[in-house]
Amino acid sequence: MQVRVLFFGVLKDVAGRSSDVLTLPEEATAGDVIEHYETRLSSLKGSLSSIAVSVNQEYAGLEVKLHSGDEVALLPPVSGGSPRSRITHEPIDTPIVLAAIKSAEDGAAIVFEGVVRNHSRGRRTLFLEYEAYEEMARKQMESLAQQALTQFQIRDVAVVHRLGRVEIGETSVLIIVASAHRAAAFEACRWLIDTLKRTVPIWKKEYFQDGAVWADGEDFPAETPRAGGTHPERPASK
Repeated sequence: MQVRVLFFGVLKDVAGRSSDVLTLPEEATAGDVIEHYETRLSSLKGSLSSIAVSVNQEYAGLEVKLHSGDEVALLPPVSGGSPRSRITHEPIDTPIVLAAIKSAEDGAAIVFEGVVRNHSRGRRTLFLEYEAYEEMARKQMESLAQQALTQFQIRDVAVVHRLGRVEIGETSVLIIVASAHRAAAFEACRWLIDTLKRTVPIWKKEYFQDGAVWADGEDFPAETPRAGGTHPERPASK
């Protein structure tokens, strides 16, 4: 049988490609896929303990049996190594993030996706481009996640922001909040996106047919120090 294997992040560089078609015997498992590449990609041997595996977009153990046509992904640790927040240059896969955070304890899992729309400022938008002060942005996003866990009665949270070129209809930011009760989850989700837009150093540039412009942003919170003393500066919006 044949399965499609996907490589992400540093694993894509190690493999020299983003995907592969692998022929395996019947009754093969996810572990057989790992074993196959371990023997052919020596760089994997020292990092297997940090690599996750998914089968058909669901996290899977090595014992999971495969079927012809399955999609197997090898997943390195997320950018920044943070369990609740990350920055990525790849498309955001909401179902995978949601599946990783949901638990039998939850009565609600609120998903917010910031999606690139096709218009802005009365003009047709072609695409957006995001940039960030990445190290600071990661720290700020993780701090927001931890604050949300303290301030609201929620069990867990995930915050993901994409950088680089993002096309119309694609997700630029994802926030997922899991909780026993929906009210707390809604409140935390709203607080997270509103605060992220005001405090995390990420900026967007809007591209139109006749040019490009950095988006106007929201004011920093009053307590944030400014370069110009009492005159508030405005970051670009997220």
